[in-house]
Amino acid sequence: MGLKIGIRHEDKYELERRVAITPKWVEKFKKKQNLDFEVQSSPKRIFSDEEYRKAGATVTSDLKNCKVIFGLKEIPVESLEADKTYVFFSHVIKGQPYNMPMLKRIMELGCNLIDYERIVDDQNKRLIFFGKFAGYAGMINTFWVLGERLKILGYPNNPFADIQQAHKYGSLAHAKKQISAVGRKIMEKGLPEALTPITIGFTGYGNVSTGAQEIANLLPGMELEPEELLKLERFEKLPKNLIFKVIFKEDHLMRHKGGGPFDLQDYYNHPENYESDFEKYIPKLSVLLNGMYWDARYPRIVTKEYMRMAFSKGVPKMMVIGDVTCDPNGSVELTHKGTKISDPVFVYNPFTQEPTMGIQGEGMPVMAVDILPSELPKDASEFFSDALSGFVESIALADYSQNFDDISLPISLKRALIVHNGKLTPAYQYLEHHLSKLQP
Repeated sequence: MGLKIGIRHEDKYELERRVAITPKWVEKFKKKQNLDFEVQSSPKRIFSDEEYRKAGATVTSDLKNCKVIFGLKEIPVESLEADKTYVFFSHVIKGQPYNMPMLKRIMELGCNLIDYERIVDDQNKRLIFFGKFAGYAGMINTFWVLGERLKILGYPNNPFADIQQAHKYGSLAHAKKQISAVGRKIMEKGLPEALTPITIGFTGYGNVSTGAQEIANLLPGMELEPEELLKLERFEKLPKNLIFKVIFKEDHLMRHKGGGPFDLQDYYNHPENYESDFEKYIPKLSVLLNGMYWDARYPRIVTKEYMRMAFSKGVPKMMVIGDVTCDPNGSVELTHKGTKISDPVFVYNPFTQEPTMGIQGEGMPVMAVDILPSELPKDASEFFSDALSGFVESIALADYSQNFDDISLPISLKRALIVHNGKLTPAYQYLEHHLSKLQP
């Protein structure tokens, strides 16, 4: 039919092995919709070049013949080509400075940009996402760090020591099986008395948090309300074979500066009127799994100053932070940067305010891998591709030469069209302010 749809290789991260469209869907689209695919060759992608050939795709070194190109992570500025329609996670909607040069180049080249993150329904709920897999891998990794840290603290045979980093498992099912075995071990033998109660706090209640909770629920546990966590030490004869889990929402995390009641909509509209109320819970937590949305308008929940004060009083109960949100200097201020799968953990020293890569050292271990779903590349790609499948034909066949209002795209896709023929679409005009900060 002439139209070539491209699937690019991922080159932002060494261990990024995911793909947006799997061979299964290439084969289905070719048979049912007669769509032609060209796949950029990749030695590391979880699905091999040969699997794409068998599905009916052409494997090639570049995608120059493709007008529509599907990827996942940001595309290097030098790899962008004129008059293409690009579909990927662009990470520009917050005006992220590090991606403004890429956005500017997309506009200069007269391209179209569709961002998966903004493919949403009428309730602004994302329709295509990896979030649960970030939660899965984030919780697996956090348990792994906990096990390694406990070895250093003198508990070499702790049950968490049986858990590996997520990418070491062949599949999510394999990881779940291993963690379930750890759960049985805890149930039968209990936890070291000096460590109990082990408590895990989850921030957020979206896909990331629910994915993390799904992994944590493979261990024997009891869910507590945040208020109950504060009274936990008063309980007598706590069971030694349970993990206590607490989910924190905005009204637990924040308080009104003026002492008034917490109002969620007011918090969203005027976050400057609120401050963190989370510090009263931190001393009761063994593990923090941070899965909340955050941007610079909102207060932080773990600050460097709090951590300095906590360590000044002795070694705190908290042994690891799994920062799945991975916002540099964000809601967890200790997270100075995202980490690599191959080097996933750093220890933040609260006195020097310096991080040291690895699990050894004085301070707070932080797991902050910024491409967590890629630690479960096959499962994550299949899940994502299944969700994307309903949109591929509409994206590929749309006539982008038309005016924005006239393009025949479902409304959910129009919401995600950030750049149209080199110009910001109406909903994203605010990005001009961020682009204006670029050096000429």
